[in-house]
Amino acid sequence: METKRIEIGPKTILSVIGAVGACVLLLRLTPIVVVVIVAWFLVAAFGPVVDWLQMRGLSRGLAVAASWILALIAATLFAILTLPSLFDQVRSLVEHEPDIRNHLADTLSKTKLTQNFAQSLRDFKYDALTKQVGPQVLVASGRVLEFVGYTVSALFLAIYFMIDRDRLRGGLFALVPRDYHVRLARVLINLETIVGGYIRGQVLTSVLMAAFTFVLLLACGVPNPLALAAFAGAADVLPYIGAALAIAPCAAATAASRGLVQVLIVVGVMLAYQEFESRVIVPRVYGRVLRLPSSMVLLALLVGGVLGGVIGALLSLPVASALRMLFQEARTILPGERVEDSALRERDARAEREYHARAQDLAAEEAAAVAVEIAFGRLQEEGGRKAALDVPMTAAHH
Repeated sequence: METKRIEIGPKTILSVIGAVGACVLLLRLTPIVVVVIVAWFLVAAFGPVVDWLQMRGLSRGLAVAASWILALIAATLFAILTLPSLFDQVRSLVEHEPDIRNHLADTLSKTKLTQNFAQSLRDFKYDALTKQVGPQVLVASGRVLEFVGYTVSALFLAIYFMIDRDRLRGGLFALVPRDYHVRLARVLINLETIVGGYIRGQVLTSVLMAAFTFVLLLACGVPNPLALAAFAGAADVLPYIGAALAIAPCAAATAASRGLVQVLIVVGVMLAYQEFESRVIVPRVYGRVLRLPSSMVLLALLVGGVLGGVIGALLSLPVASALRMLFQEARTILPGERVEDSALRERDARAEREYHARAQDLAAEEAAAVAVEIAFGRLQEEGGRKAALDVPMTAAHH
C-alpha cells in the first residue's frame, strides 16, 4: 500500500498565520471599523446634496461645509421646536405612570383572559429592578461617553472623506490592478447608491411614522402624543419588530386615558398604516435600491441582530444588499436568476478597453475619475437599475 505524504510549505503556514492574525486584529479593532462604516454611511447620505451644490458652482470644500451647516441648522430648529415639549411629556408620563398602570390593570381585569396579567401589573414593584439596574449605571455612563466619542469621530471622519474624496479614491485605485478599475468603480457607485438610498429612505419613513402617530393620537385625545410619536418614529427604524414596539406604548397610553373603542381605533389604524408603509412607501422609497426579497430581509435582520445587536440589525439590510450586489458584479449567477452572461462579459470587456485607451498615461487620481465616468455610463446604459439615476452626476467630472 502506497503512503502519500502531505507537506505544508512555509508559505502556506505564513498565510494561515497571517489570516488568523488579521481576523484577531479585526475583532480587536471592531469599534474603529464601526466608526469608519458609520462615517462612510454619512458620506453616502450627504453625497447627493454636496454634488448638487457643486453643480451650482460651489467648490468641493464649500459644498461640504454648506451641506453640514444646513443639516446643523435643521437639527437645531427641530430640537428647539420639539425637545421642550418632548421632555415635558416624557416627565408627565413618568409622573403619572402609577395612575396609568392602575387604570390599565382595571381595564384588563374586566375580562377573564387578562385578569392574572392585571394582578401582576398591580403588584409589580420597581425596588428589585432598581437594585439590579443601580450598579450598572456607572458602567452605562462610561459606555455613553464612549459612544459619544465614537460618534464625534465618525462625524469628523465623514467630513474628511467628503472633502478629500478624489485623492482618497485615487489612492484606493492605485492599490488595485488597472484591469479591475472599471468594475471597482461600478462597485463604489452601487455601494453609494445602496447606502445613501437606504439612509435617506429610513429617515423619511421614520419621520412619516412619527407624524402619522402624532396626528392619530392627537385626534383620539391621547395625552402626551409628541413623546409617543417620537418613540414610534425611532422604533420604525427596525423592520418587523418596530411595528410592535411602536404600537404597544400607544395602545397602553390610550387604554389608560381613553376607552376601549379608542384603543381599538389606535391599534387598528396603526396596523393599517404599517401595512401601507410596507406595501407602498418602503418599495417606493428604497425598496428598489436594496432589491432584497422578504426572506432575505428577515434572515439578514436575524443574523445582524445576533452578531451586532441593535446596531447589527440596523446595518444588516444595506450590508446584505451590498453582498448581493458584489456577487452580481463578480458575474456570479445566484440561484433562481437567469443572466445573459456572454453579453455582460462582452460589455465588461468593451468598457475595460475604453478605460485602458483613455487612462493609459494618467495618474491614479485622474484614472479613477475616468473609471467612474465609464462605470456610470454603463449603469445608465443598462437601464435595469433605476437607483443608478440617483448617483451624483458630478462624480464623473472630477
